[in-house]
Amino acid sequence: MEEQKELFLQRRKKAEELLSEGIPLYPNTFRVSHSVEEVLASYGNKSEEDFRALETRFALAGRLMRLSNFGKAAFFHVQDRTGRIQGYLRRDQMDERSSKVLRRLDVGDIVGVRGRLFRTKTGELTVMVEALEMLAKSFRPLPEKWHGLVDQETRYRQRYVDLIVNPGSREVFLTRSRMTAYLRNFLTSRGFLEVETPMMQPIPGGATARPFKTHHNTLDMELYLRVAPELYLKRLLVGGFERVFEINRNFRNEGLSTQHNPEFTMLEFYQAYATYWDLMEMTEIMVSSLIKELKGEMALEYQGTRLDFTPPWKRISIQESLLTYGGLSEEGWKNHGQVLNFGRQLGIPLTGQEPLGRLWVDIFEKVAEPHLVQPTFITGYPIEDSPLARKNDQNPELVDRFELYISGREIANAFSELNDPRDQEERFARQAKAKAGDEEGINFSDEDYLRALEYGMPPAAGEGVGVDRLVMLLTNSPSIRDVILFPQMRPEKE
Repeated sequence: MEEQKELFLQRRKKAEELLSEGIPLYPNTFRVSHSVEEVLASYGNKSEEDFRALETRFALAGRLMRLSNFGKAAFFHVQDRTGRIQGYLRRDQMDERSSKVLRRLDVGDIVGVRGRLFRTKTGELTVMVEALEMLAKSFRPLPEKWHGLVDQETRYRQRYVDLIVNPGSREVFLTRSRMTAYLRNFLTSRGFLEVETPMMQPIPGGATARPFKTHHNTLDMELYLRVAPELYLKRLLVGGFERVFEINRNFRNEGLSTQHNPEFTMLEFYQAYATYWDLMEMTEIMVSSLIKELKGEMALEYQGTRLDFTPPWKRISIQESLLTYGGLSEEGWKNHGQVLNFGRQLGIPLTGQEPLGRLWVDIFEKVAEPHLVQPTFITGYPIEDSPLARKNDQNPELVDRFELYISGREIANAFSELNDPRDQEERFARQAKAKAGDEEGINFSDEDYLRALEYGMPPAAGEGVGVDRLVMLLTNSPSIRDVILFPQMRPEKE
């Protein structure tokens, strides 16, 4: 800590010296002519003879990542948003102003350089610097080593430093951006309209989760950060927007883990005149083509396991999974008492009042989820676990719904939408009764949504995809914090 303080003071002294010589620390007059990537792409294969005939001068800017200063000359690496390139400086080839900057340079400074290109004796493409400008003085030294458990937490807290020194972290978020762009283009090319719905809602509907609560002073009313955009997107189906999607931020006032962050990103889309079977096929195409686009094949390595995304994917019901992975018998999984006892043997905290369908889901999460490594669609969800989904025509105790599991995690949830306002009102009432006394007295019955359904919502299907979890797969990241730029953290210890 004392060494860091001393380095900080040394850099402050250099900054004061530059100012005393009339050199600003944070000018905004330097103009870039090329990015590092453009230089490497256009001139990376040129010979030294080509460079001698080249009259072009290049202006590049970025952060100084390495500096070997030999007094009268120096080698350095400068890094911009596209990559790194080597530079070479000689005081006798620069003006006095540039020489003054060179004497006060530190790794981490943001600089602008102007010069021509040449190759060193080792063949490395290098900028022969003729002019050097200080664009932003760095007072804090960059870390020399960036690994280990302690530093992992620092990477989350100081993502700005992580992005400077860790190319792998930058690549994670570039991949995230490419993925989001691909999903957006996939849907818009199929006639879906991108929309925005409220993030502050009078009723936190669309999912069963504990919301964050706030207060609007002017309206003098309680509001909730949305737990899901579902009910607003389906209002748009009523209004005639038959294909809509939103890449949205949701907020759930629940636990932190490698898979959960209180603020997270979902892709939700809704299509009129479609069923959950239609979305199942569309999801296969969307995700497998995404993998092919970003990975070059329909497979990837995740935490030591090769995942194959070649369609068709496995499809299995909850009931079948209980027989396969839970060891329940054909008769046993239909018997409430046997299923309840089995759940208790697994250590699941149960009151005994849970309906059979709720028990199925609890046991499924315990015994089946870890086995769902390759892409797998799970169907046959009970109505008790799906208050917004359409009843199955053959078995009204179940709903037309699937969840997509990959590597033991839920990645997507979809169902044919319930558009009968009478049925929806009854389910809201049952949900409110079950939640009586919970969630700070929130009324789960959204009367305006029921009114919208009474105008008539076309038959439709909708789906939510966990963007963060999908990025985790694509970047081989074990924790959701690795793929969120600024994850929620506990207060920093002094």
